[in-house]
Amino acid sequence: MQHLKTHYHPDITSLDNKTIFTRPATRCITMSGDTILLLYTERYEDYSLPGGGLDEGEDKIKGMMRELSEETGALDIRNIKPFGVYEEYRPWHQSDFDIQHMISYCYTCDINTALGDSKMEHYEIKNGMIAKWVNIYEAIAHNKKTMLESSKKGMSIERETFLLELLVKQMP
Repeated sequence: MQHLKTHYHPDITSLDNKTIFTRPATRCITMSGDTILLLYTERYEDYSLPGGGLDEGEDKIKGMMRELSEETGALDIRNIKPFGVYEEYRPWHQSDFDIQHMISYCYTCDINTALGDSKMEHYEIKNGMIAKWVNIYEAIAHNKKTMLESSKKGMSIERETFLLELLVKQMP
């Protein structure tokens, strides 16, 4: 799979003598024209691609399908294709490691535009996460505004905005 980018959180100045926890994850890109299925998270005031961490030993495509279905209620997931890998190094706020190395395996796919019921986890519901079809240009503008103006922004907004802008560059 094509390597898209490696991002270092501003607090990560060196990997030397650091303990690093690697977390594989998947992200799903599904579009209809210039509309894309995203998750809006009220807590962080941002749009993100459906996806999340893989379970121990879980197949990447099966994990992507599981996350997409759980978070959005997506039905009839098909035409899955690799898009690329986005790596991040960011602070890990637990005592067992210094840094989290997240490797996001991104895939494109098609789904039915009508969504079924999601099965969000408790923290996702608490954070005000909701799946919605959004114009990709509006999502990018929203995320950029959040990055500039909001104190609530999460650590993933740079990844998400980079991926959305990359998608726009590749649109016909």
